[in-house]
Amino acid sequence: MTRSPDPAEPVVNLAACADEPIRVPGRIQPHGILLVLDEPGLTVRQASANVLDHLGVAAESVVGSPLADLVAPEGFDEARRRLLSEDSQGPDPSRLRMRARGGVVAYDALAHRRDGRLILELENPREDGAAAEEKSLGDVRQAMARLEGAGSLRDLCRVVAVETRALSGFDRVLVYRFDEDWHGEVFAEDAAEGLEPLFGLHFPSSDIPEQARRLYHVNRSRLIADVDAGSSPIVPALDPDSGRPLDLGLAALRAVSPVHVQYLKNMGAKTSMSFSLMRDGRLWGLLSCMHYESARYVPPAVRGACEFLAALVSMQLAAKEDGEGYEYRMRLQRVRDRLLRRMAEEADLATALLGGGGRDILELTGARGAAVVQDRAVETVGDAPDADQVAALVRWLRIHADGDAFQTDSLPRLFPEALAYKDRACGLIAASTSRAQGRYVLWFRPEVIQAVDWGGDPNKPVEPDGTLSPRKSFARWKEEVHLKSLPWHPAEVAAARALRDAVIAVVVRRAEELTRLNAELERSNSDLDAFAFTTSHDMKEPLRGIHHYATFLMEDYADRLDAEGVSRLESLVRLSQRMEDLVDSMLRYARLGRAQLSYEDVDLNALVAEALELHRMMLDERRVTVSIPRPLPVVRCDRVQVGQLFANLVTNAVKYNDRPRKSIEIGYRDPIGGEAGPPRTPTFYVKDDGIGIPEKHHQAVFRLFKRLHGRDKFGGGAGAGLTFSKKIVERHGGAIWIESRPGEGATFFFTLGD
Repeated sequence: MTRSPDPAEPVVNLAACADEPIRVPGRIQPHGILLVLDEPGLTVRQASANVLDHLGVAAESVVGSPLADLVAPEGFDEARRRLLSEDSQGPDPSRLRMRARGGVVAYDALAHRRDGRLILELENPREDGAAAEEKSLGDVRQAMARLEGAGSLRDLCRVVAVETRALSGFDRVLVYRFDEDWHGEVFAEDAAEGLEPLFGLHFPSSDIPEQARRLYHVNRSRLIADVDAGSSPIVPALDPDSGRPLDLGLAALRAVSPVHVQYLKNMGAKTSMSFSLMRDGRLWGLLSCMHYESARYVPPAVRGACEFLAALVSMQLAAKEDGEGYEYRMRLQRVRDRLLRRMAEEADLATALLGGGGRDILELTGARGAAVVQDRAVETVGDAPDADQVAALVRWLRIHADGDAFQTDSLPRLFPEALAYKDRACGLIAASTSRAQGRYVLWFRPEVIQAVDWGGDPNKPVEPDGTLSPRKSFARWKEEVHLKSLPWHPAEVAAARALRDAVIAVVVRRAEELTRLNAELERSNSDLDAFAFTTSHDMKEPLRGIHHYATFLMEDYADRLDAEGVSRLESLVRLSQRMEDLVDSMLRYARLGRAQLSYEDVDLNALVAEALELHRMMLDERRVTVSIPRPLPVVRCDRVQVGQLFANLVTNAVKYNDRPRKSIEIGYRDPIGGEAGPPRTPTFYVKDDGIGIPEKHHQAVFRLFKRLHGRDKFGGGAGAGLTFSKKIVERHGGAIWIESRPGEGATFFFTLGD
């Protein structure tokens, strides 16, 4: 039964489409009737206005009446029992017989509960005793067998389109697949001869807006029986008790959005039917049916058979998709294993990942370029942006990219600076191994200009009055798409994520091993410090005795010895004194390792001034000029030890300088840090214009008792001052190093940790 459109129905306006309350339209399609019942009394609380057309009773008269007044007496008790049961959605469609104009009409009945009400839908009216249209079990079994025999995902979708068209009798059945942006593609199709194929066409996400997609999650079957039939309002419009509109989200008869009605009319369709295709709880696509010549009603039993086929396909989607990608995933896993072996053999991460010309790191994701970013250092391979561009991208990623493996095929649309290198990095996978420290592994793909076939111009047209409306043409419309790369395959993103997890595991293992080694080294150093302290302390007394007795012999018996004896005695005095100096140095070194650091905020200007004042006589005698280009900062350190550090470096700068007039510069460089790496501390330096140090000796000068010159040259000494300096710096968590060439002076740099 049809009726003319209600003049009170809303005018089509696509501007409000995305916000349209499609669950509560307040209306139903007129090919059936809807009754809202309370429980357990089964009194009618609301009814569709078209009960008058179907049953000959006005909706206002039906509201407030018991359901028993509307149902034929025979079989009502059984119908009531099944309606009120907890495990049933209502009576069998063939079993509800309604009183209508003095006779009895059989209806297919569907029931569900919502907001404390029982919603009863009656459709497919027929004379009492007439059989409902059904598909035989054999038809469904044959369709199941053909689905089970489908090889690929495409075959599966093609078969379900063919079988659904055979069951439903529609002119066209297509499988509509969503992409990650919810645009749709006709993935498979079966259509009557003479119809222009839609296979391969794309449709914008606005064709099936978000609230409609959400509804397909919970109500997986949808029939629009006649686009010209109009709708019938619910009476009363609001629930008499709650005052709320009726939620028809689960109702089969729910009225159609005026926007969608116009959309179907523009496509030339009279009837539309759709079923949800789900994968892993997510809407994968739709099994969509359209009929063009005339309206085609599909009874619940036939819809149920088609919905069953859609459910069978849904259960196979994951297996088909995953199966088709199995070989590719296995190949990527072998590539990842090669990278892991290199990581186990190579200490440096960038060298391990980018080695061999980057073949494996690029093959892992099918990328054209890659980069490894760690500790503010950027290493690239293949067609990648330059280091500064990568560093800027990492700063953006740290703020805007969530998750462990961010991926996009249109980076310039998200990060406009990438327009400058779209020919190298339009597509991006960014795997973060430490987002806080700006450590990433990045993969890049260039822009690929693509041609996409749309079902009509996807841009919503604007009517002369400014109103947006559904497009009127669905002819093939080709669009050239820029600023996009080839899309990343899910297996490629998964491979990047797996490599990221492996890198983190390797870093954690190395950190644990380093912690263990440091603990062992600390114990060894502690034992060594204790041994050195005890040994040097115990050796001082006999050495002092040897020195004193040799001196006494020289004073009391020199005149009784010949020249050779005196010379040997002088050597004994000299060597015992040198040995005592060495033991003193070792004792000082041992004490330095055992002393507790006393941290405080220290003004280095005052500290350096004190160190220079202690050596004022030496500086004046050697004609040394000390300059400090700018005030030194305040740092947190051990005042005594850092004072000794500056004194050692100044003394060393004066000692190894043979110029008549000497100069020393004491200063610092500002910390270098930023969003791409952890913060840094100032780097201090003591610079001289002395004899310099060959590069091959830059490490050796810090070894205990190591001298590069003769024992008595440049003032002699035990060769321990720089060793002490290194010990002080390392105890503060810093580092010390040299920049120098022979004849060009030396600059000692050091940091004092965080």
